[in-house]
Amino acid sequence: MKKTVVAFDFGASSGRAIKAEFDNGKLSYEEIHRFDNIPVYENGIMCHDFKMICSEIDKALQKAGRIDSLAFDTWGVDYGLLDEEGRLIKSPVHYRDTRTENVLAKVFEKISPEELYAETGNQIMPINTLFQLSCEEKNNAKKLLFMPDLFAYYLCGNAVCEKTIASTSQMLNLNKGKWSESVCRKCSIDANIFAPLCSSAAVIGEKDGIKVIAAAGHDTQCAIAAMPCEKGSTPAFLSCGTWSLIGCELDEPILTEKSRQDELSNELGANGKINYLKNISGLWLIQETRRALKRAGFDYSYNDLEMLARAEKPFSCFIDPDDSLFATEGDLPQRIKDYCRKTNQAVPETIGMVIRCIYESLAMKYRYAIEQIGENTGISFDVLHLLGGGTKDRFLCQMTADSLGFDVVAGPTEATAIGNIMLQLIALEEIGSIDEAREIIRKSERVKTYKPENHEVWQMAYEKYINIISK
Repeated sequence: MKKTVVAFDFGASSGRAIKAEFDNGKLSYEEIHRFDNIPVYENGIMCHDFKMICSEIDKALQKAGRIDSLAFDTWGVDYGLLDEEGRLIKSPVHYRDTRTENVLAKVFEKISPEELYAETGNQIMPINTLFQLSCEEKNNAKKLLFMPDLFAYYLCGNAVCEKTIASTSQMLNLNKGKWSESVCRKCSIDANIFAPLCSSAAVIGEKDGIKVIAAAGHDTQCAIAAMPCEKGSTPAFLSCGTWSLIGCELDEPILTEKSRQDELSNELGANGKINYLKNISGLWLIQETRRALKRAGFDYSYNDLEMLARAEKPFSCFIDPDDSLFATEGDLPQRIKDYCRKTNQAVPETIGMVIRCIYESLAMKYRYAIEQIGENTGISFDVLHLLGGGTKDRFLCQMTADSLGFDVVAGPTEATAIGNIMLQLIALEEIGSIDEAREIIRKSERVKTYKPENHEVWQMAYEKYINIISK
């Protein structure tokens, strides 16, 4: 029987609705609505414009017509707080707000980073939910909902906490499958504030006869669910968008001290696997650079920026994409110049040099992360599945293959939305498992393989890169 579903795929900079039809084992889909997700400021705090996003949801549903189900996926860590009447107290705060800049030391007075990692397995980052909550005036808050669950609640009125998005919080104990009692107790967090946990691909309510489904709330996990790999294989993956999340699937979390020091994260996948990965600042660096240039009066397209970068000399300078200098809005080109000057490198004087520096630094950081993951897992990788919007960036795809020294299989471009769709179809009992979904994707979606062309040259430059980021 034909099923029609809508996947709401919301990123921190844009949102869209994808309508899909699944009929006799064949999937077709199209984007029916898109909007810019522009932060707003309330009392000097950067927030998500929840009311605006809800109005865009309503517009998308009007365009969709008759559908069987819908589901949301979003970025991780952010949340909304509800009062006793179930009303949103204030706009959800954006993870790029500066309120968490100095919060780590405050939390570490209550619980050590070693214990925190052993309990939760998350890469310790100031943006994580635990640290945001530590800055929060919770006042009369009675319920916390992560962003995808908050949007579902807006439609159907049922409050749940889907497990993949919960696993980004720095508060979920993966081994026990529940909130960490010790983290909550030591950090003065009432665990009753959390909605009941639910698994991925679960029907959680209805809206005007449409089933509201918890797919995988975390967009990364939707993308990985759509990875077109063979059953039983353990390839590396890279979900590449505003953030780059690079890693592999494991049966159990790795909670060692080396893993913590290597800043690797254990997150829960939609299939119950552990996604062992590193969070790397991704195409945000290109996006914010373009915005900074536009504010300065230079209106370049992404293609323009790529062409300028291609024309520049390779390996002139590098940055660590994850340096806190690049984590917030502002004049990224100037910050990159400052970083290069501080690390005694050639200072990129042209726009093309700045963009090439970002591209090459990302590709180098991917290799750095893969080596760390290999050391901690004992796995020797020979292929990387690159998923999401980054597949459109052929320059970055080829650089990544050259940096890694093995094949990069790019696609599907719409991995996040497709994963969302497939998880809805599992909830509707049209597909039996994620393995079955991946088989369908492998047969139907186009991918492109990038083979290493200049790995030896990149190998020499990699040694320079390591020296720079180690300073």
